[in-house]
Formats: sequence, C-alpha cells, structure tokens
Amino acid sequence: MATHSTFQDASKRLFIRQATRDDIPQLMQLSSKAYAGTGMHGYSSGPLQGQMHSFPQGQFVAVLGEHVVGYCATFRVAEDVALKEHDWASITGNGYASRHDPEGDWLYGMEVCVDPDVRGYRIGQRLYNARKQLCQDLGLKGVVFVGRLPSLAKRIKRFASVQEYVDHIVAGQQRDPVLSFQLHNGFRVHGIISSYLDADRESLGYGIHLTWQNPKVSSINSAQRQKKYGARVPDSIRVGAVQYMQRGLKSFDEFVEIVTYFVDVVANYKGDFVVFPELFALQLLSVEQDELGPSAAIEALSQYTPRFCETFRELSIRFNINIIAGSHPTLMDDGSVQNVAYIFLRDGTVHTQAKIHPTPNESYWWNIRGGDTLTAIDTDCGPIGVLICYDSEFPELARHLVDQGIRILFVPFCTDERQSYLRVRYCCQARAVENQIYVVMAGNVGNLPKVHNMDIQYAQSAILTPCDFPFARDGIAADSTPNVEMVLFADLRPESLELARNSGTVKNLRDRRHDLYGVQWRGK
Repeated sequence: MATHSTFQDASKRLFIRQATRDDIPQLMQLSSKAYAGTGMHGYSSGPLQGQMHSFPQGQFVAVLGEHVVGYCATFRVAEDVALKEHDWASITGNGYASRHDPEGDWLYGMEVCVDPDVRGYRIGQRLYNARKQLCQDLGLKGVVFVGRLPSLAKRIKRFASVQEYVDHIVAGQQRDPVLSFQLHNGFRVHGIISSYLDADRESLGYGIHLTWQNPKVSSINSAQRQKKYGARVPDSIRVGAVQYMQRGLKSFDEFVEIVTYFVDVVANYKGDFVVFPELFALQLLSVEQDELGPSAAIEALSQYTPRFCETFRELSIRFNINIIAGSHPTLMDDGSVQNVAYIFLRDGTVHTQAKIHPTPNESYWWNIRGGDTLTAIDTDCGPIGVLICYDSEFPELARHLVDQGIRILFVPFCTDERQSYLRVRYCCQARAVENQIYVVMAGNVGNLPKVHNMDIQYAQSAILTPCDFPFARDGIAADSTPNVEMVLFADLRPESLELARNSGTVKNLRDRRHDLYGVQWRGK
C-alpha cells in the first residue's frame, strides 16, 4: 500500500476514477486498514460487487500510481427515505447498496475511506468533490449521508449530551476530525441518529445526519434529466436454453458437432446467451467401450476437461455469444471432485462456479464435494449468477447473488424424474418472485444406460420471470415440451425488472426488513 514517500515520485499521478471489479482486492485491504481498531470491519468481496453492480457510476476510487488509496461509495435514494431516521444496515442493504433507487432524487453517501498512510493530501476532499459533481450531473436535489463522530467516546463526559457536543463542533468551539471536515466541505447537520452503527465504538454508535443541497437543482428541467439505471445494459437480452438430449457417442468430435450446432442456432437467432444443462457432458462416458465405476468414470471424464474448455471458449468467440456450458465434474488440485459450471464470455474470458450443495446421489456416485465461493459474473449484458440445480433450492444463495447485483440467474439442472424436476422448477419460480429477477433453466432429456446416475432424464426447461404486470401472465417467458430436445428463446428486458422493483404491485426487494434479518456470507 502507498506511503508518504510515494508522492515524491513524479511519475505517480493521483487521480479519481470510477471503481471497477479489478479494484476489489485492493479495496478489501484498504477498508480493513482504514477501520482497524475502530470495532468495524472492512468490506468483503460480495458487498463491493453489489455496490458496483447496483450503481456503477456512483463508486469512485482515488489512485496513486497503481495503488488504490481512497474509496467512495454512493447510491440513489428517495427523499422520504433519505431524510428520515434510519440505521446503516437498513439504508445500505447490509452494505451491498441494494436499496439503490434508479429514480431516487438524492445521492446517498454510504462510504468514504482513505489509506491512513496518505492522509493529509486532501484525498477525502477529492472524493467528496467527485460525489458532488455526480449529484449535479444527474440533476439530483443533493447529497445525504450519516457521518461518524470518532471523538465522541473520549469527550462525551465533558458535555451534557451528544447534541451539546455536536453544537460546539458546529460553532467551531470543538473539533472532530470527521465532522469538522464535512462541515468545511459544505455539509449541514440535519440531525443526530442514535444506534446508526453500533459497531462504531469511537462514535458510541451515533451518526450525524448530514446534507448538501445541489445549488444547480433549481435551474434543471426535471423533464430533461437523464435517468440512468445501474449498469449500461442492452434494452433487450435474448437468451436461448437448450433442452439437451443425452445420447450415446462414438467420439469427442461427435460431441463437438452437436454442441456447435446448438451454439450456431442460438447465435443465428441473435442470442446473447446460450445455456446447456448440468452434467450434459457425461454423455462422453458412453465413448468408453466398458461400463466404468464411479472413480474410473471421473478419471476418464477429467481427461476431457481441457478439450471441453478449449472447445467452448473457441465457440463463444467465433459465434459472438456468451455460453453457460452446463456443468462438468472436475478434478481439483487437492484431489477432490467438484461439480463446476463453466461460463465462456464472448470476449474470451472464462469463469467457473462450483456447485455449493452436492446431492446425495452426487456424493454417493461421484464423491463430489461442494464449493465455497459464490460470485456474480460481469458480462456485456450486466452481472449474472449461476446456481447448479440443487443450489436453486437454497434461497440464501440466490439472495447473496442478487445482493451482488445480478438481474439474470442461470440454473443448469439434471433431474431423473418428475418429482425431482418439480422441486427445482418451483424453487426457481420462487427465486424469480422473491428477488424480482429472471431465471433461466436448462435440463437434460433422454437416456444413458451405461452411465451410472445418468440412466434416465426428465426435463421441462423454462425461462421464468417475476409475477407482475410487466411480465407474462403466468411468470413464464418461455416454456418447453417435456422430454423433447429443443431450444427455447426469450427476450428479457432489464427495464421491466427496474419497473417492477421500484413501482410494481409489490416491491419484494425494497420491502425487506434489513433491521430484522439478512444473509451473511461466510464462504470465500
């Protein structure tokens, strides 16, 4: 991390820019360092991703050379929410900025932190200026936030109340390193909030409610304001889900011919995503002449993994389409086996998502172990999430991805009979309703008599939506015929999700009681 001496290097420029996901490792270190000894903790990866996905133009970093030395996080909020009393968890969605309102008329400042080693160079002021400029560019009424009072614990005994101490700071009779700085930057005290952030021991949990009025707001024609809805995504995102027939194969090349056909079909229909089912490449085991036991089968299948990845990466680039390549049992470096989804983006990047909860059958037949990482994936159509089959039956996982900013959840699945399928289907529909997202399901059909745990398949793939007026009547954008190989398409509109989330018949995400409950991720 940077130190004072780094400013002596003329080649290192200090500048402010929008934060990106590449900054997250440094931001985790920065926030931990900035809050060391305060009783508060730095950010983990999930909340930082949520902030950037919810309102990317509102997150700024101060960069010195190659080092991130400051961070500023904001989101938009309605006036009736911003100016009444609240606590940190409720207003910020537990730090994910999931309360972002695209039509909010105030800019809420949820975070500013600076590397202690470079304090004194007005980095905080630069970040506050960037925040004010954004407020003016968007034509908002002003900036509102709740600041710390780190001198309170040491000095409160000299004053009759917190209000009296704050009054002395406002009058210039006392100085607080944070509040005095904020007053100097044009902010005004709106009120004092008790129990804003109980973990802040130095402030005794208190927060100072502050506002800054946009001086240009009266000269802006509200009808001409440009509304920005989070990440810049297409008006319509076309997805194609492949309901894939399990069939015996003679070679890997035959497998490539089949998957190339489906990628080509969806690409010719101008698709942005094509989705294959869970474990669909297990049909490669039919290439073997003998019926293999579980351990031998995994060893044989793992030999195909490099060619599998090379094939789909090349297809994604060649056909200019993002591919959710189902999932594939993968031998890990530690000798364990995980059921891993491979995501190939059309810019050539490759992402993976391991299944978190193996089913009893997977554990029995393949000795598959669950992963411990669940991360939103940035694409040119906005952030997406992937949950493999059984994982869709655990609502905490989808909520964790939604908190990171996803709008579309892809669920490759593999079920052997109708009851198993319906568990996944009903849970996927629930995830779409409770999170106000799109859910895309793709499953296998057909039979593989010589492959253990893949003997029979049942699927009715679907593309699901929330249940509200902007969407199809039954919350189903597209459906398939059960147990027939086919491709289903749907055009998904991010704007419809924003409409439902902010002005729908119900507002599931906005109405969550963050003061009562939340999802705390303990994995990586």
